[in-house]
Amino acid sequence: MISCEKAAIICNKTQYREATFVEKIKLRFHILMCSVCSKATKQNTQLTTLCQKADLHSLTEEEKLKMKQILEKGD
Repeated sequence: MISCEKAAIICNKTQYREATFVEKIKLRFHILMCSVCSKATKQNTQLTTLCQKADLHSLTEEEKLKMKQILEKGD
């Protein structure tokens, strides 16, 4: 069985669709045995779902540069 630390890493990889099939199987087996990781995995899944529904977007590089310039002028 994998450790809780390894399970957390695989859970995060799963969230970003980077986990392999074998890693997903290992995670599922682990969360069947570990209630703490099972709860954390459920919460992570809920967070992912909410972020997808919110249709979040990050700033473009140009927008980041403009914001940085504005903040530096305020000093």
